[in-house]
Amino acid sequence: MSATIKADPAAAIPGGEIAIEHPRLSRDFSAKLAIKFAGRPSHIVARGAERALVLVPEANSDGEVEILVEDESGAAILGTGRCVVGRKLASGLHLVANPAFDPSDGTLYVTRSGSRGEHVPVSIYRIDRDGAVEDFSGDIMNPTGIAFDRTGRMFVTSRFDGTVNRVTSDREVVMFAADLAIATGIAFNRDGEMFVGDRTGTIYRINEIGEAKPWAEHEPSVSAYHLAFGVDNALYVTGPTVSSFDSVTRFDEDGHASTFFNGLGRPQGLVFDREGSLYVAGSLRGRRGIVRISPDGADAELAVAGMNVVGLAFGPAGEMIVATNEAVYSLPLGIHGTLLNRHA
Repeated sequence: MSATIKADPAAAIPGGEIAIEHPRLSRDFSAKLAIKFAGRPSHIVARGAERALVLVPEANSDGEVEILVEDESGAAILGTGRCVVGRKLASGLHLVANPAFDPSDGTLYVTRSGSRGEHVPVSIYRIDRDGAVEDFSGDIMNPTGIAFDRTGRMFVTSRFDGTVNRVTSDREVVMFAADLAIATGIAFNRDGEMFVGDRTGTIYRINEIGEAKPWAEHEPSVSAYHLAFGVDNALYVTGPTVSSFDSVTRFDEDGHASTFFNGLGRPQGLVFDREGSLYVAGSLRGRRGIVRISPDGADAELAVAGMNVVGLAFGPAGEMIVATNEAVYSLPLGIHGTLLNRHA
């Protein structure tokens, strides 16, 4: 009878690196392992007597798949386990921040941001509940952050011209706020107030008629600011720097900053679940993907393995959407975001 093996983490998108803990083997035998996901062989990066590091293959499955540890001939199954592998929804994109769900109908919006100053024919895509991808808009140059306010209106930042644009239900683009330098992250607090991060060092507070005032200062980022409000109505911000040991910064309601968690590599998109855990796209102790941080900021672990991850979102059915700089994936993990973060 084969032994039970453990996958760490127990969820990944294709290409993510996970650890497989298997029964102890001799050095000669461990060199002859084959590890398969839903029958597809994985690439083994490193192997030892009780542990192997593997890259997860495309699994052609929406959810949990079986992992088999075999000898290379396939004659003997040495262990079995389970892992959730993400299903690709769309590719050929250029995301630089979180995607966002429309709270009114559960459709997903993603961007094709392009290089700075590059005009692409379609810069925002709509993905419906059945996974159909539809061109939505090409009228915003370098779209970055997407968020919905509490009335369901969509707002999109442009890092090209430093604006926030409102996109109507009939796809008309209306400029809402301007002169925001390199506008990237966007989020709404529980009172419906808009906050936008200028990656050069300013976080703006914007009122209901689009008037923006500097609210807080932050260390400049090499790519973007990413914003999310917690259940405590504090603003949490990431902004990758040249350091490999970056922080999640917490701003209280008066704009005073403190370090919530330190020790992430290139942290980017972030979102909270209903229990107050924070999920961040980045790396932890050299392992890349989605990092889960406890509500008190004391502990962190890799929750989903993945390469080149830039953002995430929680859907109405408990699915996690993981965005890389090229594609978006869906993982049925049964995690629900807060109401605030389903709008952002």
